[in-house]
Amino acid sequence: MNRDHSSHDRDDTPPTLAGPTQITVDGIEGNVARIELPDGTTADWDLASLPRGVREGDVVRLHVEHGDLEIEIDHAATTRRRTAAQSQLDAMNRAAPTGEIDL
Repeated sequence: MNRDHSSHDRDDTPPTLAGPTQITVDGIEGNVARIELPDGTTADWDLASLPRGVREGDVVRLHVEHGDLEIEIDHAATTRRRTAAQSQLDAMNRAAPTGEIDL
């Protein structure tokens, strides 16, 4: 599944994992999910290969147990990530100028 963002091919081969891995769903378009991998690169995966109900911004945990790949949404990590992103956005907005902007 480790494909470069620039590739338009999709690879449905389960990843080779040395331990639990977290990925982030960067975007969903049709039946394709853009995934941010742990190394910061992105790949396009079939949406059907992810847990049902996955949404943009969800953190998904992958774990191989006895040769079986387990994939689940990590709701706690997703909430922490969304809270941190909202905090950053709020901080940026507090620094924004108020009033009319002359163009």
